[in-house]
Amino acid sequence: MPVIFRHKGFKFFFYANEGNPREPMHVHIEKDNIEAKFWLFPNVHLAYNDGFNAKTLRELNELVEQRHKVITGAWHEFFGES
Repeated sequence: MPVIFRHKGFKFFFYANEGNPREPMHVHIEKDNIEAKFWLFPNVHLAYNDGFNAKTLRELNELVEQRHKVITGAWHEFFGES
C-alpha cells in the first residue's frame, strides 16, 4: 500500500494490487478509519465514501485536484508506466 503523501492527518495512497486488470487510476484517502476513493480521469470525482461529511469531501476533492500531478506521478512510478 504505497502512501503518496499525508495532509492534516489524511493519508493519500493506493493499493498495490487492485484487480486484474488493474482499476483505472485513482487515489484512496483515509483518516480515523474512514475512507474515500477518487477517480482521477477524465476528471477528479468521487468513486465512494465510507463516512466523510460533504464539507470534508469537497476539501479532499480540491486537494486531489491540486496534487493531481504528484498522485499520477506516484502511480506511474510504482506501476512502471510511462
